[in-house]
Amino acid sequence: MQFLHDFIKQAHSDNLKTKDLYPNSFGDLEVRVSFGQGNPAKVPWLGFLASGMSISNGYYPVYLYFKDEEALVLAYGISETNDFGVSWDEQIIESKYLISEAIQSPPRYGDSYVFRHYSVKNKSGSWEIAIDGVAVTAQNLQSDLNELFSQYRKCLDIEVSDKSSDLSKGLFYMEKQLEDFIIRNWDETEFGEQYELIFQDGVLKSQQYSTSIGPIDILAKDKKTGSHVVIELKRDQTSDDTVGQVARYMGWVKEELKDPDVKGIIVAGSFDQRLHYAQQMVPNIDVFLYQVDFKLSEYKK
Repeated sequence: MQFLHDFIKQAHSDNLKTKDLYPNSFGDLEVRVSFGQGNPAKVPWLGFLASGMSISNGYYPVYLYFKDEEALVLAYGISETNDFGVSWDEQIIESKYLISEAIQSPPRYGDSYVFRHYSVKNKSGSWEIAIDGVAVTAQNLQSDLNELFSQYRKCLDIEVSDKSSDLSKGLFYMEKQLEDFIIRNWDETEFGEQYELIFQDGVLKSQQYSTSIGPIDILAKDKKTGSHVVIELKRDQTSDDTVGQVARYMGWVKEELKDPDVKGIIVAGSFDQRLHYAQQMVPNIDVFLYQVDFKLSEYKK
């Protein structure tokens, strides 16, 4: 569990960088770490995400380090930014307590649940993780994490049947994965060259950006001008619906975020006449097409 001690040590430094410093994954779970963006976060975190989850939209095992309280919480994490719609199984967390019950007036994450509550003390230059004053061994730390992973996978394995599933439903889920893919690979996409994602206190705000008229798939900002761009994926809906949706979100950003130069982008699998004509009348909405490379390879015995 050296990575956990490295995480705590870095949280007490001015270094906010995480690239190549931590494992990219734990088995099938993606590892994400944040110490803040621009300024150190009050609560650095280290999360483990299943496919389709993000810190701002999902539920996941996470270490939350409350530095001022000298407390490290291994938590049943629940996103604050967006309601994912599905969360930890009630039977798992019914006997657990909230972080807000363990830590008085936590600056963030009070609605997540505690799996394990550790204290953190500086002992002669090194950081000791303990419970009730007794140092926790690396083996026990790993055991705690493995148990939470096991509970997480039980939640993920709950099968939801949908008799109405069809091709369009399949495309909906594919495009949800596309949204996550764009976010994870932002700097390598066309968007990453011109636009930047929005973070607050180290937490991604861009994905499923909350508004009073519904969540925006992705809200980013122009690197040069600072103006906003509304990015929407054309899911199982008509071109008219998609254009109208983007226009509404642009109107919201213009009024509520005081950005008269907001523009829109539609990400679609194909370009039809309706999109073409709509774009003629709304010139500040661009259309990007995505391609899916799907191949079948014969297994050779």
